[in-house]
Amino acid sequence: MNELTTRIVSAIAMIAVALGVTYVGGFLFAIFVAAVATAVYWEWSKITKNWGVHWMLLGFVYCLLPALALLYLRERGEGLELVLWVFIITWATDIGAYFAGRSIGGPKLAPKISPNKTIAGLIGGMVAAAVLGGLWAWASALPPMLYMLGAPMAAAAQGGDLFESWMKRRAGVKDSGTMLPGHGGVFDRLDGLLVVAALTALIYFGAGL
Repeated sequence: MNELTTRIVSAIAMIAVALGVTYVGGFLFAIFVAAVATAVYWEWSKITKNWGVHWMLLGFVYCLLPALALLYLRERGEGLELVLWVFIITWATDIGAYFAGRSIGGPKLAPKISPNKTIAGLIGGMVAAAVLGGLWAWASALPPMLYMLGAPMAAAAQGGDLFESWMKRRAGVKDSGTMLPGHGGVFDRLDGLLVVAALTALIYFGAGL
């Protein structure tokens, strides 16, 4: 099995598991979120093991808040649709950025941090998230404010991606781990989702929804 096939099969499996436990919700979803957050923190700890205790504490908060955010969002009245919106925003950002970056190319977004990322990729991810996120929010009767949040959330997701890339570059590692065949570590796959989940919960809580 070549690397591309491995990545595709792994991605399908991960998406299927994520959608399944999200649909079930409740205790199973809580256990899944806790396990994933623990895996991310484990990888964070390995990356920052020589950076001082404050980085360990920062990592604990950085992993805990998105986990609590996902649990909070899933317990809303429209929790299933809302968590799926978070997933769609994150996945659309990654896919849009990948295809726009490869097909258009052009100036680099942050060459010293992540040489492969381009400004075209950033814009492509924002457009994809805006369209797909807006359509899902409308079709699922989610609050109208979510219709317009796709693009800024995509930018935030890519900010999370760049932050993790900066951490790996500082630590001198290519991937955060090896748990996911063809994808590296759990942190590698969820760097954007962590930010989107936390911001969505903050906005929801702030709006009193």
